[in-house]
Amino acid sequence: GLKTILRAEVKAELAAFLGPSVLDDFDFETVETAAKLTAFSLVARVLEDQLNAAHSHPASSAPCPYCGATGHFVDRRPKTVISVLGELTLRRGYYYCAACGHGFCPQDQALGLDNCGLSPGVARMAALVGATISFQEGAMLLRELAGLPVDAKQVERTAKRVGTAVAEDEVKHWEQAAPASDVMYAGVDGTGIPMRPEELADHPGKSPDGTAKTREVKECVVWTADSRDKEGNPTRDKGSVSYSAAIESSAWNDARPEETPPFAQRAQRELTRRNFFQAKFQVIIGDGARWIWNLVAMIAPLAIQIVDLFHAKEHLSEAAAIFFGAGTDLTRQWAADRHEELEAGNIDAVLAALEGFRDIPGEKGAQATREYEYFFSNRSRMDYAKLRAMGFCVGSGVVEAGCRTVIGQRFKCSGMFWSEQGANTLLALRCSILSNRFDKVWQRIKATKDQGVAHGRS
Repeated sequence: GLKTILRAEVKAELAAFLGPSVLDDFDFETVETAAKLTAFSLVARVLEDQLNAAHSHPASSAPCPYCGATGHFVDRRPKTVISVLGELTLRRGYYYCAACGHGFCPQDQALGLDNCGLSPGVARMAALVGATISFQEGAMLLRELAGLPVDAKQVERTAKRVGTAVAEDEVKHWEQAAPASDVMYAGVDGTGIPMRPEELADHPGKSPDGTAKTREVKECVVWTADSRDKEGNPTRDKGSVSYSAAIESSAWNDARPEETPPFAQRAQRELTRRNFFQAKFQVIIGDGARWIWNLVAMIAPLAIQIVDLFHAKEHLSEAAAIFFGAGTDLTRQWAADRHEELEAGNIDAVLAALEGFRDIPGEKGAQATREYEYFFSNRSRMDYAKLRAMGFCVGSGVVEAGCRTVIGQRFKCSGMFWSEQGANTLLALRCSILSNRFDKVWQRIKATKDQGVAHGRS
């Protein structure tokens, strides 16, 4: 019935609006935009009438969502809601609970309306744009592309509210599928984002005075690489990458070793979700930082550990510049020789080359010692010739790209300063979107709301 009403009314009103010679007076862009807004406005009015008619006779009482007692009907009160069709004015039944002194409108919960006055469809749109671009830009796109009068603050509140629900869902649901491949890859890394001053207290930084301007977001990335490039090297499979990230500690407390750090729990959830532990070969790639391998030893002790080849080469290039001066032929040749040894898996030759500089006084000796210790401690993770012969990836480009895509593009823009809570809620939302699991999470969030309504909870 609703479909028939809409079809007839839209057709009649648009025909009257357009007329036979509308393009003689207006350009096509003006006409199509006006026609869309007119059609949406008409459908909004029909939907508004249907919703108000359906709730024209409220029940005399309803369960109080605050205390569970009985609230009694007072009157019908109007509320303007922004829907995907435009603004709707709904007249909802208002109830008052004498037991706790709260008033409430059950229809708001039944329709899934939020405190920002957005319908579920618009709330989803606001969450998506808020996780993708700045809140101001998101409001502009909603206005320009969908004709919706949603302001930046509404986008921000909605994105954070949905992000909070996504973060809670992520802890509860570790849906597992069959392993996507015999070889599953994972990587962890971290990158700093600018924070509000009050969020930096008691957090030492790298500034000369020891203060910090950023906090580190740690991310866990999982992917498969059964595809091959032109040279036959493994490359990331399209659509296989998933992310989980937050500002969280990865440090174990020596006094309470039984307590798993928050980021370790996060990484374990993501690996479990992707069925990483069921793969024939579990491979974890990192930049060589000690905290990464400590984490891997605790949550994935059977994984093959690989230091990213690019980072290892970078260490040698930086050492060469200190030993022989930046940009010299000797620097380039020394680094090239060490890179060749590295790719061949000849770590002993690399260590021998560094050993010769360790006794030099000053920065050269100190740098040589640091690099020697780096390669010595990671030597078991650098047999690149063998690893390539086995068909494994030896680079963490997917992880580096994740830092840029998931974190950098949204959280490091000019003028942005974050709170820990605000960043973590948006990180949860953004990761679910970029991991292609937001649709499932959104359906669970809506179902949870429906269950709350069924049991008389807000």
